[in-house]
Amino acid sequence: MGVEQAPTAKGKQAAKGLKQAAAKDERKTEADTGRPLKKGGARFEERSKSSDGKSAGTKQKI
Repeated sequence: MGVEQAPTAKGKQAAKGLKQAAAKDERKTEADTGRPLKKGGARFEERSKSSDGKSAGTKQKI
């Protein structure tokens, strides 16, 4: 849920904190690997392959 979509002030604060934590973790990971993380569909495909070496499309066909 996005920060703007949260129905309560407490929910908006939690969403904002989660978004900031995710951005901080992403920056740390990029610094550790020395390259920027892929975004969007390319990132989904990269994460899917990292678990077992197969693409998401291949997994769905099984």
